[in-house]
Amino acid sequence: MAIILFEDSAHETLLPLTYTRPVANLRVGILTIAEKWAKHLKNDFSYLTRDYLQGKFPINTTADNTFINGAFCPDTELVEAIGKLRTGDALMYRDSLVAVRLNESDARKFSPANTSYGQALKYESLTVSIRYPEDIFRKNDIELRKDFNLLTKGRTSAVMSATNTIIGTDFFAEEGAIAECCTFSTLNGPIYLGKNTEIWEGTNIRGAFAICEESQVKMGTKIYGATTIGPYCRVGGEINNAVMWGYSNKGHEGYLGNSVVGEWCNIGADSNNSNLKNNYAEVKLWDYTTKSYRKTGLQFCGLIMADHVKCGINTMFNTGTVVGVGANVFGAGFPPNFIPDFAWGGAQGLELYAYDKMMETTARVFERRDHRKFDGNEQTILKRVFELTGEYRIGRVEE
Repeated sequence: MAIILFEDSAHETLLPLTYTRPVANLRVGILTIAEKWAKHLKNDFSYLTRDYLQGKFPINTTADNTFINGAFCPDTELVEAIGKLRTGDALMYRDSLVAVRLNESDARKFSPANTSYGQALKYESLTVSIRYPEDIFRKNDIELRKDFNLLTKGRTSAVMSATNTIIGTDFFAEEGAIAECCTFSTLNGPIYLGKNTEIWEGTNIRGAFAICEESQVKMGTKIYGATTIGPYCRVGGEINNAVMWGYSNKGHEGYLGNSVVGEWCNIGADSNNSNLKNNYAEVKLWDYTTKSYRKTGLQFCGLIMADHVKCGINTMFNTGTVVGVGANVFGAGFPPNFIPDFAWGGAQGLELYAYDKMMETTARVFERRDHRKFDGNEQTILKRVFELTGEYRIGRVEE
C-alpha cells in the first residue's frame, strides 16, 4: 500500500514556512510529520503537493493508496482508524478530510476538494494538527514525547561518558552521540540525542529536548524544553521552546525562544528575539492569507523564520516577528515585525535582495554540505517563491 501525504488549506496558513516544502515535511517533535506516518505505518511515503514542489517531493501511486492529510500528526488511535478504511472510504475530523483509501485509477484523479466517497467516517478523538506557524513550537512538547517513545521503545541507549550528569531516566542516545561534562535533566521531559551528535563541555539541557543526526551544541549552551534541533545544525547561547529544522546555525551567544527556524538559516552572533511584549499583551503574527496581522492567543511568541534567511550580528527581533524566505537582515535597531521574502536590510529600511545574488549565496551554502545539492529542483522552488511573494514586497521594498 502506498502512503501519500496531501495538503489542504493549511499550506496557506502556514506560510512562509510552507513556501519551500509540503506541510507533511514540517518537523515538529523529533521527526517530520511524514516520517512519523512512515514509522507508525511501517511504509514508505510520497507527497501530493503544489506543482512547483512536486519535482523535489514526487508522488508515487500503486494499486492500493491511502491519502493522508499532512497537517495531522499520527497517534495510535488515529493510525488504527485509518487502517480500517476500505477502498473508497474516507475519514473525517470535523470538517477536515483526514484520510481516504483509493485504487490506482481514483488515486490519479484525487483532489482534497473532492467530497464524493464510498463512506465518510467520523473521527471524534482529539488529535494534533499543525495549522499555523506557532503551532510548531506550541505542540512541540506533545510531539517530542510521542516521537521519543516511538523511536526508543524496546531499545537500549548508547552508553554516555561518566563525566556527564543525567538526572532522571528518560534519556536516549543513538550510536555515535558524544557528550562530556554536561548536565541533562529529564525530570520535565525526555532527552534524545541523535546519531553522531556532539554536546560540548559545560552545556546544560533541560528536557523535553531532541537533537537530530550530525548536529552540535557548543560549549556552555543553555537549553530549555521543549526544544528540537534538526539535523546538521550547530547551536549555542540560550534556547527555549524553539524548533530548528536542519542545516541551520545559531552558533553564538544570544536568545532564541518560542520560535521556529527553517533550513539553511544563519543567525549572527549575539542576536536575540523577544518572546514577550512589554505590556504582556497578546502577540500578533503576520498572516500571508489576509495580508494583515493575526491574533495568536499567545502571550509568549517569538520568531518565525523561513528557509534561507541570514541575519547579521546583534540583530534584534521584536516579539512576534515573521521573516520570509531568503531574507537578509542586518543593522541597528528592531527590524519590522514582518520582513518580506527576498528582502535586504532592517530597521533603517528594506530593499530587494536581488534574486541572482541570493542564489549565488545559496549555492555557496549548499557547497558546504556534500550530501545536499543545489540542483534544478531547489532552484525551481526558489524562483517560484520569488515570483509568488512579490506582492508582499510592494510598498515595503524597492523591486
